[in-house]
Amino acid sequence: MNEPAADASIDEASASEASAPAGLSRRGLLGLAIGGGVAGLAVGAGAGLTGGVALGRARAAEDAHSAYEFFGEHQAGITTPVQDHLHFASFDMMPRTDRDDLISLLQDWSYASSRMVQGLEVSATGAVGGPAEAPPDDTGEALGLPAAGLTITFGFGPGLFENEDGDRYGIAVQRPAGLERLPAFLGDDLDPQDSHGDLCIQACADDPQVAVHAIRNLSRIAFGRARLRWSQLGFGKTSRTTAAQATPRNLFGFKDGTANILADDASALADHVWVGEEDEPAWLAGGSYLVARKIAMLIETWDRVRLAEQDSIIGRDKGEGAPLSGGDEFTAPDFHGTAIDANSHVSLAHPEQNDGIRILRRGYNYVDGNNDLGRLDAGLFFLSYQRDPAQFVSLQRRLSTDLMNEYIRHVGSGIWAVPAGAKPGSYVGAALFDGV
Repeated sequence: MNEPAADASIDEASASEASAPAGLSRRGLLGLAIGGGVAGLAVGAGAGLTGGVALGRARAAEDAHSAYEFFGEHQAGITTPVQDHLHFASFDMMPRTDRDDLISLLQDWSYASSRMVQGLEVSATGAVGGPAEAPPDDTGEALGLPAAGLTITFGFGPGLFENEDGDRYGIAVQRPAGLERLPAFLGDDLDPQDSHGDLCIQACADDPQVAVHAIRNLSRIAFGRARLRWSQLGFGKTSRTTAAQATPRNLFGFKDGTANILADDASALADHVWVGEEDEPAWLAGGSYLVARKIAMLIETWDRVRLAEQDSIIGRDKGEGAPLSGGDEFTAPDFHGTAIDANSHVSLAHPEQNDGIRILRRGYNYVDGNNDLGRLDAGLFFLSYQRDPAQFVSLQRRLSTDLMNEYIRHVGSGIWAVPAGAKPGSYVGAALFDGV
């Protein structure tokens, strides 16, 4: 499991040599595609420290408490304490790309990510240390900013394994049986432009500019190999993953994620979140499955609902977050009486009512301005991690009679297999290509 880095600073030469896989291709980087090559992308021991990189190292050292390791047993950004901001991005591989393109992209992404989570730029020369006549390796908007608890998490969608063009990368045999587009659910109004994708990246940080910088630069690195399909900014976490975090509120004003799985609950994580060694396929052991759902909230309609009715719809008291059956926020709800409506959100979603099924939630609020009716285009960007996609499907079907459905619309959707964490010197997803 990823823990806060004991020392977020690293030596530039050792970072270049230890983190960059042997034979790492840089041909997909935007600078190489545009110019006659960017010497600054050479990451060997001869790369010198620039003033910006030195400052980055100092900032990272001072901010070690908010830096998380990229390498580890599991990818960071799952059980990591939920940060305040999100930039989520979905990508499609470009036509006519081959297996080598995919592998080199994952290598390049892993190398750049291992630096950015430490508060460093994407390469040793970064935003200002390369040739003046070539585009910089790094876009530079994070210069002067600490790591801000940045985590970068990668996932593989169903289309990466096989699509209308067939088995593009020779990995169809490795496709997990449960990795397929989610079935249609009652009330879905999905926009294809905000759904699906071959690859996804979840960047979370306590500074929105740090999260945006990560996605911006990883998108540049993907040039010629993958293109951005859609993305989503999020703010104000709507769940917690540690006991030290207070339960946050969603845009309906209710505490959200009270019963979420926490990072120190190893048994629950093993049972409900991490793919086990005994599960198939073997390459995904230690990983998980990520479901993303963009859920539009009918804010103005909800705001005109009586408080007592809002409580009844959710099944909890709006102020304290306590179940309507009594107690405080963390009191187990009593579903045997009449205090909690059988079709309230709490009743339908609670593990006690779902054969013990649990998921790890990691969602965010979003506001995308106004829609064409002049109303807030806002809602919940729901993210959940589970050991098997069937967990989410079962819960979502159970919610078909949820009283809250009158006030929400599911407008985006996606599912990805999330590999285990990368080993130092390797890259995320390396096990996928072993033996095939």
